[in-house]
Amino acid sequence: MKFPKDFMWGGAIAANQYEGAWLEDGKQPNVTDVLVGIMSREPGIKWNKDTGKYEIALDENKVYLSHEAVDGYHRYKEDLKYMKEMGFNSFRTSIAWGRIFPNGDEETPNEAGLKFYDEMFTYMNELGLEPVITLSHYETPLHLLTEYGGWSNSKLIEFWKRYVKTVFERYKGKVKYYLTFNEVNALFRMPFVAGGVLTIDNPKDVNDPIGSTTLQDQWNAYHNFLVANAETVKLAHEIDSEARVGCMLTCSSVATYPYNCHPANVLGALEAQRQSVFYFGDPFCLGVVPSYLKKWWKKDGVNVEFTDEELKLIKDYTVDFFTFSYYRSSVYEQEQALKADTGGLTGVTNPFLKDAAPKPWGWSVDPDGLRYTLNVLYDRYRLPMIIVENGVGLDENLNDKGTIEDDFRIHYIEEHIKNVALSLEDGVDCRGYLYWGPIDVVSAGTGEMKKRYGFVYVDRFNDGHGSLERAKKKSFYRYKEIIESNGEKL
Repeated sequence: MKFPKDFMWGGAIAANQYEGAWLEDGKQPNVTDVLVGIMSREPGIKWNKDTGKYEIALDENKVYLSHEAVDGYHRYKEDLKYMKEMGFNSFRTSIAWGRIFPNGDEETPNEAGLKFYDEMFTYMNELGLEPVITLSHYETPLHLLTEYGGWSNSKLIEFWKRYVKTVFERYKGKVKYYLTFNEVNALFRMPFVAGGVLTIDNPKDVNDPIGSTTLQDQWNAYHNFLVANAETVKLAHEIDSEARVGCMLTCSSVATYPYNCHPANVLGALEAQRQSVFYFGDPFCLGVVPSYLKKWWKKDGVNVEFTDEELKLIKDYTVDFFTFSYYRSSVYEQEQALKADTGGLTGVTNPFLKDAAPKPWGWSVDPDGLRYTLNVLYDRYRLPMIIVENGVGLDENLNDKGTIEDDFRIHYIEEHIKNVALSLEDGVDCRGYLYWGPIDVVSAGTGEMKKRYGFVYVDRFNDGHGSLERAKKKSFYRYKEIIESNGEKL
């Protein structure tokens, strides 16, 4: 197995799942702060009919683990040392927008938030870890939704530009790689979190605010995301000639296989790729709004219009590289509707896949699907590729030796990294593999600690108790060996 000498080996986390300190040093709530998990349809907000606005109303019977998470806000130096010990040369995390602009619409930034990331990125630089920084990882300030309706409102483009301009100027020379919106192509299945959208004018169902967004709201957000992404690339290149901006999409659904060679299944698999990935990937990478969207808009009864200036902006300022998450493949069969969760799409069972993660989650394991995804994306976009999420969540606890024998995780990463190597032989320009997540964090989908991904264990549990002490798992040493050999010891 041959990897380039400068291949990016590392891991990835998100501020909202790692940092905690959800109201510390001036930070205000974001969309994930009022949810137990991002797949939940019961956010801790309620409609006040007297004021005609939403307000925070957390459920006292629920545990919001993300509020303290694994205390990364205070322990990141300890954790980054673990990453360095494994041999990481890169590390992905996000900036919590609400630490910099607490409500999102302020004129001036919060210095305490800027200082926190200043110190974190400086420490990463000192350790020799290349920061790969997501500008928005499901972390839109909640105020922007309750006051403006979120990304369906074009005002957010200006608020966003103010935020990213501040970030680019402050961290110039410390951060080179930025990602815009994490998995924004999940907009239509998770409008509240991935889309940052909330209907605030006469919501249809005040008891289900996540479902109260209209298709017009969501398509307006799509329009604004495309414009904001291009504006981000433009600003980054103007402010810092060394900065590079990439998109970040959930791409498990690229590996959607037709159940058989029936044309309806082949076309259905193609449509799944379009609806899940390409409708965002094409504008971000090729600068073209797909023509097939006109058919979708007509079907949905919505009106989406781009000005000539916006279309030129999108064409002129495409991303510099492509990053994505991949967890599992799916199978399309015309008689069964595809479903979706944080791992991607699910259809009929693939009889040719022999591996599956242990229950209770039991996701199918398809390492070849990662190679397939890399080839499809690179053939389409011809941009450098970086895998910034790939991992397996397991229910595990320390044994009497104070460690965890996570052999299945070792098997998982070995097989997926082998397929990265095979994609390099295929001619794919893949620049890095950043495992999700190298230290146990709060699960995004379920909002619990029970679903652990890390090479480093964190002593915290679903009911909120735990010492927060860290411990190395068996996989820690195996991933370290793979990195030290630059992938040769697979």
